[in-house]
Amino acid sequence: MQTKRIKRAVHGVLLLDKPHGYSSNQALQKVKWLYQAQKAGHTGTLDPLATGVLPICLGEATKFAQHLTDENKTYIATVKFGVTTTTGDKEGDIVQEFACNVQPGEVEAVLPALTGEITQIPPMYSALKVDGKPLYAYAREGVELERKPRQVTIFAIQLLDCQDNIANIEVTCSKGTYIRTLAEDIGKALNVGAHLIDLRRTATATYQIVHTVTLEGLEAMTMEARDALLLPVDTAISALPKIALHADAAYYFKQGNPVWLPGIIPDGDVRVYSEAGLFLGLGVQLANGRIAPKRVVNL
Repeated sequence: MQTKRIKRAVHGVLLLDKPHGYSSNQALQKVKWLYQAQKAGHTGTLDPLATGVLPICLGEATKFAQHLTDENKTYIATVKFGVTTTTGDKEGDIVQEFACNVQPGEVEAVLPALTGEITQIPPMYSALKVDGKPLYAYAREGVELERKPRQVTIFAIQLLDCQDNIANIEVTCSKGTYIRTLAEDIGKALNVGAHLIDLRRTATATYQIVHTVTLEGLEAMTMEARDALLLPVDTAISALPKIALHADAAYYFKQGNPVWLPGIIPDGDVRVYSEAGLFLGLGVQLANGRIAPKRVVNL
């Protein structure tokens, strides 16, 4: 008779280096299984083609996963010029080929126009849902749907190298940016077409690729070693202002009640701690000097 796995109440953020060929959900389920975690969630989809930083929230950290999903990301994208595909990446069928010999200076000349706030049309081969069904499912059925343009921000874009019609480009961008679409737009600007052949996320918010662990590395560890890799729950919202509550206010905040806070309160969401430094959760400023709990942790 098979012994039932006991689920653990484990809390924190794991920085995974998602491997090539895994969907974000497949990587999430593998991590959840390795930790025997009761609860887990990822923080922003990476296509199976892509690798790199995928923060996995465990336990109470899942309450703040959306904040990480909304944070800025940095990627290194490998773009091949002279070929367009049905999907905008190397997984698709070739649509058109161009004779070209793209030079670094030509690429650098078109990048400024693609920096700042730009408009993108989500690709048909994407996980964006219409009527509860992902666009890629429609695309596989041969159905082309009209997609609304969306505003995204390219904070920085830099050419790292370019030779033999292949360029490596570093991009820091807002949530919702499709790097495949950006690669295609660079190709259009050069009148030679382009598609994405590799993508690596090197940062999400303050989380960097150098601090990640691979699935193979996790598998080789003891449970104690895995637990030691987990970052504190509050690192998921480390970009927010921090406030501390005295003991009575901290107690009522933990019970789900708004509390008074003397002095100047930052606008919007804040990280809330006790005077002893215990993380209490996410709060939001109300009128008249009060802080209301938005997400309370039970650690």
